[in-house]
Amino acid sequence: MPLVRISLSEACSSETQNSISQAIHQALMEEFNIPKDDYFHIIESLSQNQLKFPSTYLGIEHTGNIVFVQIIAAIGRNVEQKKKLYQKISQLVSQNTHIKSQDVIITLLENAKENWSFGNGELPTFNHI
Repeated sequence: MPLVRISLSEACSSETQNSISQAIHQALMEEFNIPKDDYFHIIESLSQNQLKFPSTYLGIEHTGNIVFVQIIAAIGRNVEQKKKLYQKISQLVSQNTHIKSQDVIITLLENAKENWSFGNGELPTFNHI
């Protein structure tokens, strides 16, 4: 049930945007065990002026190809699962696009299951997180 927001440069082609989205979804299926049809992504193409970041932070260099990935998911994963997810996303994005792994910035926001509705104003009734 994650909701993913991908913010990146408008210079990224539709093909690259789709590859990034698919890589993130694959990583979520593998590391967070979400179902294949649990695929809710928002892709924002922004001008370079709308993407603000340092050229180096915490010893990691960043370029104009930076991609911000924000994932909202239900509470319930441990630190090891989160670490594996971040590594898998970075790995798959860099393998399937021209984006380098150091340009993939990931944040995970967690909330309770009752903070979701997927339509009709109803709370979801499912067992997976």
